[in-house]
Amino acid sequence: MKLLLASNSPRRRELLSLLDVDYEIIKPRPVDEIYPSELGAAEVAPYLSALKARAYADVPSEGEVLVTADTVVICDGRILGKPADEHDAVEMLSRLSGRTHQVVTGVTLMTPTQTVTFSETTDVTFDNLSPEIIARYVERYRPYDKAGAYGIQEWIGCIGIRRIEGCYYNVMGLPLHTLYHHLSQLRKS
Repeated sequence: MKLLLASNSPRRRELLSLLDVDYEIIKPRPVDEIYPSELGAAEVAPYLSALKARAYADVPSEGEVLVTADTVVICDGRILGKPADEHDAVEMLSRLSGRTHQVVTGVTLMTPTQTVTFSETTDVTFDNLSPEIIARYVERYRPYDKAGAYGIQEWIGCIGIRRIEGCYYNVMGLPLHTLYHHLSQLRKS
């Protein structure tokens, strides 16, 4: 089985490499990432991953599996997307400081004959972050391509995250254990 990863995310590429499977990066197709307002926050990531996959309905051939994913950060029932700028990143990290939030990654696997969508949720608890720590992180790491304005694998994760409950890799953008399980099921069918 050959995987086709439709993602610009260097983190997803790195993570998929850890599974020791054959894969190829395919150019993401433009998709308006708009979701129905009545969706619950935890339903958004799987909805968007399936939406992305539908843009590639013509792509997977026999023996290939298309993989699309979307990750959202949820705090107080509100989705924190990718920050627009420095001010937005500081605001997001200030909101997450000293609190527990959820990271939800939706993944869609598509073959020529079937489509499977699933999601994984991880609870992440930040320590209290001083304004100086937040400013240093935003200035140095410029987390504008990350949902919630942080990367768990970066400095802020090392010094600022007190606890996680669930899959670490999910917080990076791809729940590897669950993905591997679903790929194994596809292989058997």
